[in-house]
Amino acid sequence: MAVRTYAQILGVVLILTGILGLVLGERLLLGILNIDILEDIVHLATGGLLAYVGFARVDDGFAGTVVGVLGVIYLVVGIVGFIVPGMFGLLPDSYTVFDNLLHLALGVLSIAVAWYLQPGPRAARG
Repeated sequence: MAVRTYAQILGVVLILTGILGLVLGERLLLGILNIDILEDIVHLATGGLLAYVGFARVDDGFAGTVVGVLGVIYLVVGIVGFIVPGMFGLLPDSYTVFDNLLHLALGVLSIAVAWYLQPGPRAARG
């Protein structure tokens, strides 16, 4: 249940972040946070997926898997962002150090939640 609660919260936050980014347009927010349309679409998609597994009647194991996989993706984006800030030309404004640290933190936290809060195997009833 804790994994689904995490997915609900993070899903809603990512959806709101994506909507805010679309409203504000492509630029650096407060000079530290990159806002690009591609990133906004990714936030909407990943937020929607997390909200789905958080709010829908899906298996807790599946929710944990989705949280963990998205955590790995965000972790990789954080690492690659330090090496190739423009994401191979996909972003008009390159990632900032703050963007990379945020992606790394989100990735590590999501992996930890998926790993440690995943429900254990249930004993077979017979």
